[in-house]
Amino acid sequence: MMRRMVTSPVAALVFRLILGVIFIYSGIMKAADPMGFAQSIVNYRILPDVMINPSAILLPWVEIIIGGSFLLGILIRGCALVSAVLFAIFGCALTANVVRGFDVACGCFSTSVEAGSINEFYILRDIVLLAMAVHILFYENGLASVRLLYQKILNQPD
Repeated sequence: MMRRMVTSPVAALVFRLILGVIFIYSGIMKAADPMGFAQSIVNYRILPDVMINPSAILLPWVEIIIGGSFLLGILIRGCALVSAVLFAIFGCALTANVVRGFDVACGCFSTSVEAGSINEFYILRDIVLLAMAVHILFYENGLASVRLLYQKILNQPD
């Protein structure tokens, strides 16, 4: 019974809503301060300089679109795949900086350098979010989605 609950469409819906809110919030925070977010990216010392500004401008909007799609239930599996890839990339970036011992602010939910340095907790959090995205990818069935609502409306007899 417990295994069934953990791998259920209901759990996928809960994860989808959680990730939707997280992506929208983090995307808005980054989009509101693209220069601050660009500095957060620079601090990671991973991307070449030519990639910093395009990443700082594009990534927040990708996050906002993913979040909106998750909340509305539109293109859910595609968004789950993209978000899983993003979490894997974020996890690698976090891990690389923890291993190298760099004192870097995460840049996840705030562009402030005073936001606190990354540590093992951030990596663990990223792994949990990655697992949620993968769960959505495999167990999502469109529960509480705009597509499902639209289908129900179309199938209503007059």
